[in-house]
Amino acid sequence: MPKSTFDIDDRLRWVESISRLMDSQFRVPGTTWRFGLDPIMSLIPVVGGIPSLAVSGILILTMMRHGASGNLVVRMVLNVLLDTIIGAIPIIGNIFDFAYKANDKNVSLLRRHYAEGKYQGSGKGLFTVVLIVFVLLAGLTVWGGVELASWLFHLAQGWLQ
Repeated sequence: MPKSTFDIDDRLRWVESISRLMDSQFRVPGTTWRFGLDPIMSLIPVVGGIPSLAVSGILILTMMRHGASGNLVVRMVLNVLLDTIIGAIPIIGNIFDFAYKANDKNVSLLRRHYAEGKYQGSGKGLFTVVLIVFVLLAGLTVWGGVELASWLFHLAQGWLQ
């Protein structure tokens, strides 16, 4: 079976390495359960999801430059969007971040894309759209975190009075 472009292309190997670091680098001893830096960073309230979102965005932009189709990019963005939105919910989001591995899912999608011969060359036409979506998503994440912190602060003030 011939190797796919993704297997051969050194420029994309780092995508898989970074994805593994973010989603599945570490193993809980005595189990097969894996996790990465993403759920660890999400333990930091409000700002913990921003580095993860940035890394996911960079991975998607890199995959776009190396032939991910528009349809594939949309699916990848939806994976990251779901991870970011649910991951921002206190407690539930932390648990979700340990289970849902958006970057690993996106690398798997790209591998399948190449294996099926759907490589289309550069995806630079989508670059601006995806970049805008990620900037808006990062802004909404920060805004939502600030609003949540403000609401919790006012709620705590009410209890203390």
